[in-house]
Amino acid sequence: MNLCFSWTGLPRRRRRASDLLNHGIEDLANGFVVSVKFDANLVSRVQQANDIVDVVSEHLRLDKKGKEFVGLCPFHQDHKPSLYVSPVKQIFKCFACGAGGDVFKFVQLRENVPFPEAVQRLGERAGIDVSIAERPANEQGSQADPKQIARANEWAMKLWQANLADKDKGGFAREYLERRRISVPSVRQWDLGLAVEAWDGLRAAARQRKIPEAILLQAGLIVGGAEGRTYDKFRNRLMFPIRDVTGRIIGFGGRTLADDPAKYLNSPATVLFDKSNCLYGLHHARHEIVSSGVAIVVEGYTDVIMAHQFGCRNVVATLGTSLTEGHARLLRRYAKRIVLVFDSDIAGQEAANRALDVCLAQKIDIGLAFVTEGKDPCDFLLTAGPEAFGSMVDHAVDVLEFKWRRLVDRIEACDNLQDRKTLVEEYLRSIALMERMQGRDPIADGLIRARLREITGLSDAQIRDQMRRYARAGRNDSVAIRNQRVVRYDLGRGYYAAAQAEVLEVLLNSPGLFAYIPAGFAAEDFTVPILQTIVRPMFEMLRNGQELTEQALLRQIEEVDAASLVLALRDEGRRKGHYQERLKNALKTVEQYIREKQREKMLEGLDGDNDAELRRIQELRPPQKQRHPGMRAR
Repeated sequence: MNLCFSWTGLPRRRRRASDLLNHGIEDLANGFVVSVKFDANLVSRVQQANDIVDVVSEHLRLDKKGKEFVGLCPFHQDHKPSLYVSPVKQIFKCFACGAGGDVFKFVQLRENVPFPEAVQRLGERAGIDVSIAERPANEQGSQADPKQIARANEWAMKLWQANLADKDKGGFAREYLERRRISVPSVRQWDLGLAVEAWDGLRAAARQRKIPEAILLQAGLIVGGAEGRTYDKFRNRLMFPIRDVTGRIIGFGGRTLADDPAKYLNSPATVLFDKSNCLYGLHHARHEIVSSGVAIVVEGYTDVIMAHQFGCRNVVATLGTSLTEGHARLLRRYAKRIVLVFDSDIAGQEAANRALDVCLAQKIDIGLAFVTEGKDPCDFLLTAGPEAFGSMVDHAVDVLEFKWRRLVDRIEACDNLQDRKTLVEEYLRSIALMERMQGRDPIADGLIRARLREITGLSDAQIRDQMRRYARAGRNDSVAIRNQRVVRYDLGRGYYAAAQAEVLEVLLNSPGLFAYIPAGFAAEDFTVPILQTIVRPMFEMLRNGQELTEQALLRQIEEVDAASLVLALRDEGRRKGHYQERLKNALKTVEQYIREKQREKMLEGLDGDNDAELRRIQELRPPQKQRHPGMRAR
């Protein structure tokens, strides 16, 4: 278990000096990096090794549309594919929330990490060494660091794997796996391990490695007890590491190997782990889900492992919870259809009914399959085989059929008129939700009314009125969900701010017009901070004779909002056209602004008796009614 941590007392990883720009390391004296700038060639290598379509596809389902790919934007509540990915330009852009940029910016936004860490993650993905020195944990304050928690989880997984492989410690757990017929390759593929029956097995091992307890507490690997003491969270349990779609270990599930009443135990909520937004097995299943268009959702860890062991590789599981909106949103990025697999008992029927309404609200095509004879999917696969499991999934019932069967069964078991009325109203609310989210189907609508007439005795007109009433109520009760991330830019105020944006809009579309930019006009003359962030690398590239491509410019920009603005300015400039005329007008405004600033500066240090100097300053003053052709003040 030779895992490197950046915690106090342990070696910290650093980049080789040859891979860092000299001015990029501001302070290494105290053992940490304040600011990191990678060598441009290294960043370019990492970018070229990570095709943006492949990277984005690991996070959401993309469909081909002309020369581009489209998908549901993960940065806001997207119901109509708004995210466009260009394999030619290697950029992405959402036309709803405004997010956009290159592959680095996608990872920055998706994983909520700074630019250096995005470079590092993509480097690791491509097998390129881009490790950097990091600030020690005791200098980072008490706030949980997601990266260090992920490393603590990685270390814990390796410790538990060693326990399972140990001849003496792991014998009982290995016997359990054999009884459950989980193969050795599956044990390795899913990184299963063993938390021994001890209150401080992991804690003592961490102390030997000088891993701070604070990190273990933040990761949920140990918990606090009476009198401030701490002890292991997981004891005498078979351990299932839980990974996110990038493969990072974000938490654990533990299955008791004794008679603990808590059969399964999950990690507590951390900065990395929230079980209502995580699915077990998605890291392994996502490619097959995208390829087949179908995601199969089961309830248990061993159900997922056994399904994959039998070749059903599009299976995932919730983590001891009912299906949530977070699960549905996550699956919707990859799958066109979701099949929910439940036990056929009453509890399974109720769980299915709850999950249906969640999926309907997310506009997902869903089917329901029920495992017969009281078995769970793991046992069903072992006894009936993968073909029977596949047939069960293929014959999953749709929403309308399930809801109708449920209504009929419950009405037959009910002899109270008011209760029957309540059941019908519940059914109509679900149908109204389905029509609102998936559109009205006249054939299904007629079938519903015909069936309801049989069991209620109401006329067709009365049923229509009731359905319209619930549809209206649903619309009134719906709450608009605000975008998680809608880009807003502060582009300054006045004609000069508008002129600065105009210059960038023109040059992003017609970089050859840079020849008209005065030699003395520099990035420092841009007063809008976010525009200065863009213009600095842009002017440097153009003055050095480099080709100004979106891909090359975005590689030089670390801030995600600035990267999104590059694409917004490009699109706005393209819409307006007339590049040469607009640049000429913008430069006139720039020149007038600079002259006015020079005049104000000279007036500050002027001796009031110097007539010659006053006349010279007066010449710098713009006309009283100065026009700004083509400029609209912001």
